[in-house]
Amino acid sequence: MSRVNIPAALALALGLALHGTAVAQHHHGHAASTPAPVAENPSGHEGHHATNHVDMDHSAVGHGTPAATNVPITLIPTVTDADRTAAFPVLHRPMQHAPEINSYVVFSRLEAWDADPGTGQAWEGEAWIGSDLNRLWLRTEGERIGGNTEAADLEVFYGRSVSTWWDVLAGIKHDFQPGDSQTWAAFGVQGLAPMKFDVSATGYVGESGQTAVNVEAEYELLLTNRLILQPLVEITAFGKDDPQRGVGSGLSSVEAGARLRYEINRRFAPYVGVSHERVFGNTADFRRADGENNRDTRLVAGVRIWF
Repeated sequence: MSRVNIPAALALALGLALHGTAVAQHHHGHAASTPAPVAENPSGHEGHHATNHVDMDHSAVGHGTPAATNVPITLIPTVTDADRTAAFPVLHRPMQHAPEINSYVVFSRLEAWDADPGTGQAWEGEAWIGSDLNRLWLRTEGERIGGNTEAADLEVFYGRSVSTWWDVLAGIKHDFQPGDSQTWAAFGVQGLAPMKFDVSATGYVGESGQTAVNVEAEYELLLTNRLILQPLVEITAFGKDDPQRGVGSGLSSVEAGARLRYEINRRFAPYVGVSHERVFGNTADFRRADGENNRDTRLVAGVRIWF
């Protein structure tokens, strides 16, 4: 068993301790001789987060985005007095509200055709005056052939708006032709159907107990802003025979047609069209007895005006 030289071991341990102290002092002196940079702070708090903020030039490290400026890409011109005048014109009169009472007159048909014998003319129009809710309505239509008035009537109604698109009507109708004149009590509805069909349905009760109903529907198809095609259908039926006026009970007549108009302006529009009428039942029997046809097709030309 070997023996340990105690004095030699103590001398070796003391030498290692002295060497470690010298190395530590060397590193400490190097750090103290190189102080860390301190960022300038205008608020006077020197050294606050100095090691966390580093100024960098982004363009120097490859970011090619130029520095932002306050100059807009598109220069905005200076507003002039002429610009202000155009934006705010001088009003020559104060703002006015729409009048409560308004009026409207339209002749949807003023037309002529070549008839046998001679020529024929026809008219159909309506007018109203009043407010959005309550109106006085006038309607008229008629027909002349060969210089003689074959049919003419005038209707007067009180109309009350019951929805955005519909009015209910109550009034009277007076027939001037055919036959002796007669007066009817009249009631009905008129307005725009869901697909924008202009619809009117009217029932009549005559002085002698005669009854009748008339239904008319038309539609305006805009081919262009000025060229408009207007097809229409009209159906008439009576409650009982009236030989004096040449009408029979049941379905009396159906008229269908189409008119193509060109609006020179909104108030004046010439048109051309075709109209076909057919009578049925006892009305057809009365026509045959008078030597007339049960069907009639016309090529018509006319104007539509309103004011």
